[in-house]
Amino acid sequence: MDSAPDPILVQSAPFKLCIVIPARNEEDCIGGCLRSLVTQSEPGWQLGRDWETIVVDDNSSDRTHEIAAEFPEVKVMYAPALEKSWTGKANACFAGAKAALGEWLLFTDADTVHEPGHISLAVVEAERHNVAMLSYSPRQIVTGIAQRALMPLIFSELAVTYPPAKVSNPETHLAAANGQFLLVRSDVYFRIGGHEAVKDAVLEDVELANVIKRRKLGLRFRYAPEAVSTRMYRSFGAMFEGWTKNLALLFGNPLALAAWRLLDLGLLIGLPLLAWFLWEQNAQLVVIGALMLLWLRNLWRYYRRVAKSNFPFVECLISPLALPLFAALLYRSWFVHTVTKRVSWKGRDYASHNR
Repeated sequence: MDSAPDPILVQSAPFKLCIVIPARNEEDCIGGCLRSLVTQSEPGWQLGRDWETIVVDDNSSDRTHEIAAEFPEVKVMYAPALEKSWTGKANACFAGAKAALGEWLLFTDADTVHEPGHISLAVVEAERHNVAMLSYSPRQIVTGIAQRALMPLIFSELAVTYPPAKVSNPETHLAAANGQFLLVRSDVYFRIGGHEAVKDAVLEDVELANVIKRRKLGLRFRYAPEAVSTRMYRSFGAMFEGWTKNLALLFGNPLALAAWRLLDLGLLIGLPLLAWFLWEQNAQLVVIGALMLLWLRNLWRYYRRVAKSNFPFVECLISPLALPLFAALLYRSWFVHTVTKRVSWKGRDYASHNR
């Protein structure tokens, strides 16, 4: 049985929870996110008495600030000037946390939608498991053929690389978190340095989880489609830029992974073509049969892996179409982190430390 972390002393705070939303040019989704939060039906909780919401405008050039200000229940503030070595998101999150008055801090992205009643349930879950950090992997909303085919591939690899059971096990060193829903005890957050401790990390959520795990403060991570959903990317360009930024940091050897996925593509397409060619050449049926059995074995292995993505059947079914794109993104991510050592995101360039 996993050993439980030592109990964490929590300082008293005016609110049980403070929700911090860093937002940079999110006019197309910030309204939906805030509506899902201010209309929460939290049992025994009252907005403004038990919890608060803060939006941190990260130098947006669109209507993000104006839209957020339309919600009187929400506090809206500007992120401070971005200092050298800070990423924009870490800077906005840290500013929001310092302005917060919650016993718990929930960092969530502007493109998330929260189901009624699950904000308070997340706090209950974290307290029941006595962890300092609870992170949910949301249900992913995808549109367009490229997203529908690619996202199951990436999330199946994430599920294999970061199994939630191992991440949540205090006896392992494996750590992971999803910044789209990151709940952390306020006193622990500031004790470990908060986002300032990971100010230069492109994947600040994973780095924070690593700090929590190394200090044995208690980390829980799971897929939570019943609690939160998100549409990560609203265009192919944003998806291409986002995964270029992240893939090499998420997977230890992106070039090897790209080669394996291209091998998958070769086997899925090549084996039936070779069997058909041999059939036309009147080859022995036993050879053709052996090839088809090998193809079926690889087909079964491939879809068993993709099923770990938690995506619907149709998206998993068409995922082989995105294998070349996945390999290309893995290579590009490796190139920018290893060769150019510069990554771009939302109009900003950052140095890659590839920790």
